[in-house]
Amino acid sequence: MKTSIEVPGALKKLSLIALAVALAGCSLSPRYERPQAPIAASYPTGSAYEQATPADADQVLAADIGWRDFFRDPLLQQLIALSLESNRDLQKAALNVEAARAMYRIQRADLLPSLDAAGGSVAERLPADISPTGTTQINRRYDVAGVATAWELDLWGRIRNLSDRALASYLALDETRVAAQMSLVSEVAIAYLTLRADQALLTLTSDTLATQKRSYELTAQLVEAGSATQLDLRLAEISLRTAEANHAVYTRQAASDRNALVLLLGQPLTAELSQQLDAATTLPDGIVPTSLPSGLPSELLVRRPDIRAVEQMLLGANANIGAARAAFFPTISLTGSAGTASASLDGLFDSGSRAWSFLPQITLPIFRGGALRANLDVAQVQKRIEITNYEKAIQVAFSEVADGLAGKRTLDDQIRSEQLLVAASQSAYELAEQRFKEGMDDNLTLLDAQRTLYGTQQTLVRTRLARLNNLINLYKALGGGWTEHSVQSGIGVKQSTKSPG
Repeated sequence: MKTSIEVPGALKKLSLIALAVALAGCSLSPRYERPQAPIAASYPTGSAYEQATPADADQVLAADIGWRDFFRDPLLQQLIALSLESNRDLQKAALNVEAARAMYRIQRADLLPSLDAAGGSVAERLPADISPTGTTQINRRYDVAGVATAWELDLWGRIRNLSDRALASYLALDETRVAAQMSLVSEVAIAYLTLRADQALLTLTSDTLATQKRSYELTAQLVEAGSATQLDLRLAEISLRTAEANHAVYTRQAASDRNALVLLLGQPLTAELSQQLDAATTLPDGIVPTSLPSGLPSELLVRRPDIRAVEQMLLGANANIGAARAAFFPTISLTGSAGTASASLDGLFDSGSRAWSFLPQITLPIFRGGALRANLDVAQVQKRIEITNYEKAIQVAFSEVADGLAGKRTLDDQIRSEQLLVAASQSAYELAEQRFKEGMDDNLTLLDAQRTLYGTQQTLVRTRLARLNNLINLYKALGGGWTEHSVQSGIGVKQSTKSPG
């Protein structure tokens, strides 16, 4: 059976008027103005700093260099790809974004009327002593509410501002997810290079340990022959035991480094990956580029997702002020329904059974004990807090880039000096060994040359690792790592204005 339910003309007209008024509703949120960045217009200069270089017209900024182009080691690229698929922290960040998106859609739904369809029946018995007719009555009623609607007119923008706040929260979490991805990319790279450095130190220590064993055995033979003293033997043993202890330390560190890398990956290493990591016993310099166009400090505002995230929180706090202000004004709600009603079930859809109701309601706050004013004060203070957070995020970003530029310059100089130091120590050790074999110097001189060479070699490995880590951190500080492949400057940069739908 087909039924048509006619909405009364008066209800139609009022609904259209209410819709027009709601669409023209104002917003009481303050006009948003981005705070002035509390940083210098350029990066620091001086003898400690690598001069920041702006990108040429055809040059890609550091923020737009894809991590596959920045990290040139195929094994490292594979490890980063695995971590982006399985890392639990990154998965949690993505789920938080999904939850925030759903919350925004819930909040945005309050801008539209709710429509429901319902039906029911009522039966009641009236005793004779309270019945209008003086006899017992049994009344029944059946009704179908074809359309039941409820709608709050957003005249002052309260609901819209709450929706904007939810949107800002969603976008902030989405930016946080991007920042988490960038951090994960750099953490995997640093963990991988740390493992390679410790395995290189383990290899160096193994070679040194073999040399110290030969030296100890030779000294023991010389003691038996009367050509060396017990002091020479004890000094040789000290060098041997030191090398043994260092071997145990680097073995443990390499195992710990591998465990940390597996944790970042979020899945066990395959046999092939494990073999490739075992063979990675050197620390090459060409894994990352040494030249990074850093651009200007002002570009950090749009290149760093952590800065974009805190700005979204500031936008949300700004919208929250509008919602708090709107709470001082009247709230107008429209509730209505249209359907059919009848005393008998078979007459529910007969002619003349139509029923409707329209219940507009206005609520004007008169006395709330100062709660509305306090709520507005809280919203305004929260905005000032978010401004402070925004400014602090900019300062932190500026400091990280400045530290990276200083580290790049000074670490390059340090490595050049340490390379020369290792070469000189190697030459000194070879001369000491030759003179010892010819009987021109005692064993003490040879042991001292061995310790010096071993120490300078260890220091050089650690400094080279520090240099690589500094370049990775500078890449992240400039906003790099958010994309897999390089993009043209300004193209593909994540925008924070799209709606989650």
